[in-house]
Amino acid sequence: MPARRPLLRPPTVVSVVAAALAAGLLAAPQSASAAEVRIHDIQGTTRISPLAGRQVSGVPGVVTAVRAFGSARGFWYQDPHPDANPATSEGIFVFTGSATPDVKAGDAVLVSGTVSEFYPGGEDAGLQSVTELTKATWTVTSSGNALPAAVVLDPATLPRRYAPDARGGSVEKLPLKPGTYALDRLESLEGMRVSVEDAPVVGPTSAHKDLWVTAAPAHNRTARGGTLYGSYGDPNSGRVKVSSLIPYAQRPFPVANVGDVLAGTTAGPLDYDNFGGYTLQATELGTLADKGLKRETTRKQKSGELAVATYNVENLSPRTPQAKFDRLASALVTNLASPDIVALEEVQDNDGPTDDGVVDAGQTLKKLTDAIAAAGGPSYQWRQIDPVNDQDGGQPGGNIRTAFLFNPARVSFDDRPGGDSTTAVEVVREGGKAALSASPGRVAPADEAWKNSRKPLAGQFTFRGKRVFVVANHFNSKGGDQGLDSRFQPPARTSEVQRTRQAKLVNAFVKRLLAADSQANVIVAGDLNDYQFSPALKALTAGGALTDQVTKLPKKERYGYVYQGNSQVLDHVLTSRHVSRTDYDIVHINAEFADQASDHDPQVLRWTP
Repeated sequence: MPARRPLLRPPTVVSVVAAALAAGLLAAPQSASAAEVRIHDIQGTTRISPLAGRQVSGVPGVVTAVRAFGSARGFWYQDPHPDANPATSEGIFVFTGSATPDVKAGDAVLVSGTVSEFYPGGEDAGLQSVTELTKATWTVTSSGNALPAAVVLDPATLPRRYAPDARGGSVEKLPLKPGTYALDRLESLEGMRVSVEDAPVVGPTSAHKDLWVTAAPAHNRTARGGTLYGSYGDPNSGRVKVSSLIPYAQRPFPVANVGDVLAGTTAGPLDYDNFGGYTLQATELGTLADKGLKRETTRKQKSGELAVATYNVENLSPRTPQAKFDRLASALVTNLASPDIVALEEVQDNDGPTDDGVVDAGQTLKKLTDAIAAAGGPSYQWRQIDPVNDQDGGQPGGNIRTAFLFNPARVSFDDRPGGDSTTAVEVVREGGKAALSASPGRVAPADEAWKNSRKPLAGQFTFRGKRVFVVANHFNSKGGDQGLDSRFQPPARTSEVQRTRQAKLVNAFVKRLLAADSQANVIVAGDLNDYQFSPALKALTAGGALTDQVTKLPKKERYGYVYQGNSQVLDHVLTSRHVSRTDYDIVHINAEFADQASDHDPQVLRWTP
């Protein structure tokens, strides 16, 4: 999951007057009097104000909302007398820092200040800027004025096409085309009052007290009410984040799951931040309609079926509250029906994020397996390899790694000595069949593709006399990628270069197993941090070595992770061609719910040898 970037304040004033003049977008005003400058003049017809860096005086409008908390306080105000150009916003944010402004909604004001462009997360984060007034003074001329009507966000106002194609360059200087691109439409409404009506929730309430809705209820819906992200070309333009400006004591923020509805009207100014792009800052919240989304439970494997699961347990260590261990255990026993083999991701060392050289994870895994037994599950054993300290990425000091759990009453682990953090496991032949030189063993751990990333763990198992190879994976994260709403379009996905290299190494390892035995039973599982249509998955399945089981599901069921309102695939189970009689299930117990034990849904593959 991409890491949240810190919100940087105070804003940086970006002078772009010379650039705008050079582009022919600006005829510089000789003065900035109230008779000449209104909010739409400040906002202009591109993402950067033609008056950036300039002083303006006596700009009129009506206060629509006040942000009276945090270090980014201020107020939004809007001109009730718009121009005829749909590309120019009539609203703007007045930034007052840590000082609460002495205005209220309905106040008519004249504002003077500096036109500034604020880049959430800093300019290098690649996000769009917010046009603001800073170092502002204002005069209230009257109170109790009617607020400008909110622009309803719906399929009629949000184009299906998401953003202009600038061939990876910035779209900042491009004239806005709000009738063509959704990002341009939202930019043309920056700072203005907008609303959604009876909005389906497509991203659950987060710890930050926000959620995601869709303003396009009929587009790309999942089987359980989310919004499916199924291709780079369609990021689902109807998604909008909702936060609240209403004091919590007056109106607690709704705790919503995917599929619920914010019934009625949700309205407020349209903001933009580094935690999710365009955000409706609600001064009016719809009523939560709970649609009763239920956690799924998969069926029990039959006696002749091998059940292999993958589960990202999200930075699990002995410092994790016991309640999370208990929930993970209950899920493994009840919702996943006690799989025979579990590939775990994000298992931390025995003291979690304390960076003191400890790398052993025996206490973490014992605490989990004890919780599973207490929940009525099998007496799982585990196998894993400790990483080199601070070399596998993840939370600093945590030394996350992949690990195997297995039920010895159902499947045996073929222990072979020699596997360690730096020695590559090799494919050998024994009795005309493929085998591993070490079990467990790591796949190509010294290759640069695994720098600051988890190394794949290969294990050799036996089930009902059949040899089975399982490779547990956790590819590098998407950290550093530009967001879907980046000012660079299409956004750069720089992290996928490393994942593609990692995928090629795993693909080559599987091909060596199949070269040693064309009927080798190989299962590759884990958090691959990428989509089924990505270059990394194409590299992993190249040459027909593996089949991605998610592609066999109906399209509306292809997801196990929800990010910024997009239900998507990050975790995968892939199989070699001889592993053919399979039943595959993504078990939805986390990603769609406000109350999560992990941000990933686990998956189970049942195979009849």
